[in-house]
Amino acid sequence: MFNKFSIVIPTFENSDYLKLCINSILKNSSFSHQIIVHINGHDKNTEKILLEKKITYTKSIKNIGLCSGVNIASKKAATNYILYAHDDMYFLPNWDSALYEEVKKINHKNFYLSMTHISHMGDVKGDIQHIQYDCGSNIIEFNENKLLENFKKFNFRNLQGTHWAPHLIHVDLWNKIGGFSEEFNPGFASDPDLNMKLWMENVRIFKGVSLSRVYHFGSLTTRKNKKITPNKGKKTFLLKWKFTVEFFNKHYLKRGTTYDGPLREPNKNFGYFSDLFISKIKFYFNKIF
Repeated sequence: MFNKFSIVIPTFENSDYLKLCINSILKNSSFSHQIIVHINGHDKNTEKILLEKKITYTKSIKNIGLCSGVNIASKKAATNYILYAHDDMYFLPNWDSALYEEVKKINHKNFYLSMTHISHMGDVKGDIQHIQYDCGSNIIEFNENKLLENFKKFNFRNLQGTHWAPHLIHVDLWNKIGGFSEEFNPGFASDPDLNMKLWMENVRIFKGVSLSRVYHFGSLTTRKNKKITPNKGKKTFLLKWKFTVEFFNKHYLKRGTTYDGPLREPNKNFGYFSDLFISKIKFYFNKIF
């Protein structure tokens, strides 16, 4: 069978969750896919699992960060589409068929598609951006049967302006923008930066697909990285693009609103210039200090 997507998963000392993630892809996918894992740091247990399952992988002697790890692994992609995912995600049935239907509808390369999260946690900062349903906050508590029996029951909308994993990009577009920007290692704010680079390439479809779903335990690898390296991603984004992540999300991506088609240029009203002015003050302050 031909593989549809190349699924790139960076991992850092998280073998139990990675094994669950890979098993869910193998169990619940409608199509065959290439799986590529990047192992950050010395991790014999993870390497043993990947060898047993005959999964393609790359590795680095030390933890080089999410961005660099994904970029290295993506060079082994052998399909037209790269899907980047976290190692603590459980892929639900029909996740890939829902994405592929969107790809066929779009019928060109300039798009960014995200999957929909189901999580035990509450809404992100009060915004309804994922489905809240508790099937366990960790792998020990995880109730797979409960999740599989109920995940289809939740009505949810397609979202506008998403910038989170799992996300699907055409390999030509991925290579054109150079993948993740490695100045954002270990990975904080790398997703909105990726979307800004896509915006500069005239991509206007940033869509969260409701029927393509994963259960997410909560960025466990990212949280480990946060303990190692302080979160300076938002400052890096601000100094690079001269406005904040929040400004980009609100005025460009319109993140979290209901998807209503390709995005347009920002509406440059009073709110836009007011928020831009605040962004500029933050830019000059961070540039000096």
